[in-house]
Amino acid sequence: MSFLRKISPLVKNMFLSERDVLSLRAAEIEAEIQQGKRKNYKEVIDLSSGDLHRGGIKPITFVRQVLAACLYPALLEDDSLPLDVKQRADVLLGQCDGGSVGSYSDSCGITQIRHCLSNFITRRDGGVPSSPNNIFITSGSQMALMLMLKLLIQREGSRQTGVLIAVPTYSTFILALVDQGAAIIPYHLCEEQGWTLQVEELRRALYAGRKTCNPVALYICNPGNPTGHIQSRKSIEEVIRFAAEERLFLLVDEVYQSCVYEEDTEFESYKKVLSEMDSTISSTVELASFNSASKGYMGECGLRGGYVELVNLDPAVKEYCRKLFRSSPPVLGQIALDLMTDLPKPGDPSFPTFSEEVQSIKNVISKNACRIQEVFAELTGISCQPLKAGFFVFPCLNLPPRAIKWAKKKQIEPDMLYCLHLLEETGLHVRPGCEFGQRKDSHHFRLFVASQEDIMEDALQRLKTFHTQFMKEFS
Repeated sequence: MSFLRKISPLVKNMFLSERDVLSLRAAEIEAEIQQGKRKNYKEVIDLSSGDLHRGGIKPITFVRQVLAACLYPALLEDDSLPLDVKQRADVLLGQCDGGSVGSYSDSCGITQIRHCLSNFITRRDGGVPSSPNNIFITSGSQMALMLMLKLLIQREGSRQTGVLIAVPTYSTFILALVDQGAAIIPYHLCEEQGWTLQVEELRRALYAGRKTCNPVALYICNPGNPTGHIQSRKSIEEVIRFAAEERLFLLVDEVYQSCVYEEDTEFESYKKVLSEMDSTISSTVELASFNSASKGYMGECGLRGGYVELVNLDPAVKEYCRKLFRSSPPVLGQIALDLMTDLPKPGDPSFPTFSEEVQSIKNVISKNACRIQEVFAELTGISCQPLKAGFFVFPCLNLPPRAIKWAKKKQIEPDMLYCLHLLEETGLHVRPGCEFGQRKDSHHFRLFVASQEDIMEDALQRLKTFHTQFMKEFS
């Protein structure tokens, strides 16, 4: 008990978020079902997080075969494995100390895999050069982001270090900022125009932030989480010019870069756009770009593989980065990154199955996105911007005044109350908008779209039934 009293209130609050309340209740409901307690549903459908495999999407065969052979090299003698799988596993094992994935790697990541990442980035950006010396591999992109925050945020001094972040944005990043002692400077995305990022709003937020703190960085999530938007090239150029004018470090989260679904829309990295701008900008704006094996069609969340590429940082600063990134990242996560960025090619034995599986995943997500829009269009009190990229939709709840009054009486956010009752009555687990930030008097929830079609249809029918009854009860 004495130790409990010594725990920081900040740490306690971190474990009392809306996400945890819902997650704990979802776990309790699952236990109740297993114990035979009668419910109106047979199981909980968890669409609360961006976990592809939890949503029933099967892992990519090529990826798992290479991983299996790396973990158990005796499989290299197995004739059932395609030749390119065995060749790839043999090369990767040769890059590991002792020929084993159980060995530590260099603190920045295996040298050859960093070269593979730099080649991928160069291809992605149409030939814009990338150096492996600017790439640091970590146990997930979130870890890389937190380490960059440590580099940027000063805990000493009379004024807090400020970071501009989008509203809405995902809660783990907000908690990371609070944990590092940063001042959060919110800027609002324009929901009415498809969650666009407007420089006028950035400027308003920056000038307001300067009254209370020292803003040093601007955080961008593109494609967006939870909003599902993707920035145009024009928008990216405007943001880069703004960062140059205001001398802000750009933290660019691009983990959903391979998940673009809108026709005639392509992902362009901040680095590529920056490189093609005037030299006074392209050579001075400092940028960190983050990517991960957890997102995209691979969805290997549990392997914990992510990286950051640094652009225009002073060599002396990069040396500090090397000291911060001193923990050897998981080797399996590094292998996942290698596989993500160097795919089977036409003519390879694994290519037909690989391309078929990837296209199937993309088709499922695209169909789900269309089906979600159809169902939302039928429901009074829900409106939603089109899903263009990423794994989530973030619909707006136009709740009746009686429901909002009821929530205030219970001292709980209205969309949180909505999500709790949705979970309790239907077993559908989604996340409330209040967890991500939103404009005053607006309410949302976040729904994961990358699940099997039958799971999504079941989830949408549960949502439809609940929402219709909820609106009827409180109208």
